[in-house]
Amino acid sequence: MENVYNMTLKRLEECGEILGLQKSAIEYLKKPQRIIEVSIPVEMDDGSLKIFEGFRVQHNNARGPYKGGIRFHPNVGLEEVKALAMLMTWKCALLDIPCGGAKGGVRVDPKKLSEKELERLSRGYIRAIAPFIGPNIDIPAPDVNTNPKIMGWMFDEYCNIKGEILPSVITGKPPNLFGSEVREIATSLGGKYVLDEIIALLNMKPPLTIAIQGFGKVGGGIFKLLLNDKKYKVVAISDSKGGVFSEDGINDERIFEHKKNTGSVVGFENTETITNKELLSLDVDILIPAALENQIREDNAEEVKAKVILELANGPTTPKADEILRNKEIVVVPDILANAGGVTVSYFEWVQNREGFFWEKHEIEEKLKQRITNALREVWEISKKMKLDLRTSAYVLALRRVVDAMRARGWI
Repeated sequence: MENVYNMTLKRLEECGEILGLQKSAIEYLKKPQRIIEVSIPVEMDDGSLKIFEGFRVQHNNARGPYKGGIRFHPNVGLEEVKALAMLMTWKCALLDIPCGGAKGGVRVDPKKLSEKELERLSRGYIRAIAPFIGPNIDIPAPDVNTNPKIMGWMFDEYCNIKGEILPSVITGKPPNLFGSEVREIATSLGGKYVLDEIIALLNMKPPLTIAIQGFGKVGGGIFKLLLNDKKYKVVAISDSKGGVFSEDGINDERIFEHKKNTGSVVGFENTETITNKELLSLDVDILIPAALENQIREDNAEEVKAKVILELANGPTTPKADEILRNKEIVVVPDILANAGGVTVSYFEWVQNREGFFWEKHEIEEKLKQRITNALREVWEISKKMKLDLRTSAYVLALRRVVDAMRARGWI
């Protein structure tokens, strides 16, 4: 399986060549500006002491303070965090958010911790990285297996360290703790806005069939949004244990209760069981990978029949698979655009925290829709003008903005 960091570097080099950038600029962007590795001692409920490994990678701050999530996962490693930090740089630039890219993580299976152990780990991580973050330095947010409750603990710990209330140090906090009501659904909502816009640009006629890989916060979120839209019919859903298919469409919210009770969508009434592999090759109009990276690869890309792929996961398609999909004339809406709703609403939360003035929910949704659809239209124009696929066009736009900022600051 291709290393996600190498994939990210490869795409950087390709786009640098297209833009005719000097080699020194590419070399500068290949390496993060700072890598923080920390050991986090946590007292477990049985009185024992366990040491957890944590990371924070700050890739580039030419356009503003670093911004990026924190994930808790047993497979967290430095290479992955470096890649995700770089992707955050491109994502913020693409959405014209005045921030740079960062990412953090702790190697842990949070399901094996009690709530108190999880809180001690969260606070310990923030204590370890506190000298390197701040409202004007680096603004963390939630990611895989972290949530508003965890962000609330981290925010409280940082305030305790600094001796003052600083709401803008962390985003994705609970709404009753300076957070945004839209943040929990922001990635899915941004994806839905992008989907509506791309089918209009492609002149696709509804109703359109959809398969969703992944039924966590993002996959489940977009399923809820699609339920109430007659333009779409979700015919397949999967999670880590398998998937379900119904030609008539899956339009019953009780699937959430079924997954909660059984641990999977498999076995939901009036559906047939399929594998994740089968879901990716279904003859549908739109495929939404909303699970993990490296799902569409050289060995299975030829089997993909969808007309459009909307990447709500980070890095679900490898570069070699991209070539195959391009030859098949499948439109891939890249992750740095399709799933940018989360960082956009995080940015809005940071702005509101700094002002001490909060917008109404409908205002946040409208601002998100405007910003993310504008970004898609800009990418679409570059794609048509330069005869590039959407991913390359998105990288070209983002890279140009970052390099322009670096030049303006005299870095290159």
